[in-house]
Amino acid sequence: MDGRLDGKTAIVTGSNRGIGRAIAGRLASEGARVVLSARDEALLASAVKEIGAAGGCAAALPVDLRNEEAAVRLVEFTAATYGPPDIVVNNAGATKRGDFLELSDEDWSDGFALKFFGTVRLTRSAWPHLKERGGSVVNISGVGGRMPGPYFAIGGSVNAALLSFTKAMADVGIRDGVQVNAINPGSIRTDRFRRLLAQQAAEQSIPLEHAERKIVENSKITRIGEPEDIAALVAFMVSPEGRLLQGAIIDMDGGATKVI
Repeated sequence: MDGRLDGKTAIVTGSNRGIGRAIAGRLASEGARVVLSARDEALLASAVKEIGAAGGCAAALPVDLRNEEAAVRLVEFTAATYGPPDIVVNNAGATKRGDFLELSDEDWSDGFALKFFGTVRLTRSAWPHLKERGGSVVNISGVGGRMPGPYFAIGGSVNAALLSFTKAMADVGIRDGVQVNAINPGSIRTDRFRRLLAQQAAEQSIPLEHAERKIVENSKITRIGEPEDIAALVAFMVSPEGRLLQGAIIDMDGGATKVI
């Protein structure tokens, strides 16, 4: 236990796997009491057990943040379990890839429902507590918000909206004493990346390690990231050492973002 976050209570959404699970584990390892949230109850229970086995303190509430009342429930559960939140990490949400002409209105609506509106609602619900406690919000967006691609029209649009929301709320945070920042992960070794890697390896009839090397070379990046890389940056952001960060949008992508 590092102890930088002793006495703090954190909410991490989309924390049953991947980046969110790593963030929850890292915050707990640094002393925070963590509430995990996602839709899969079994995976959440597994994550809570893992954190507890490592000496951390965690609880979980399975909710679907696409539902309007879910954010309020999550904040109320957190306050009742560990006390009002000091930290909110908005990580939940995946968007559908595909050719623009094949993406339906429902695909677009679903893409915004969880990742964007879920973030907006949870931030709004937690804000009075964050204001009272000088808390922190970290939005996990993605490099597609700054470098959208033809098969990532929904994701790029949602991520760009999240970055705009981050900047707007950072100004509100200056007024109210709440820290607000965002991280843009690049290619991270999540289940989604593993599926993409396996698909490309099969299509090209090459081993997985060769397919990964080609992704790194074609993207002109240093390496594929690990969920723990993002978790480490979140932990720094919300720690006392990171408090000067306000309205920051940090690309943690191995050099994938080529724009200024």
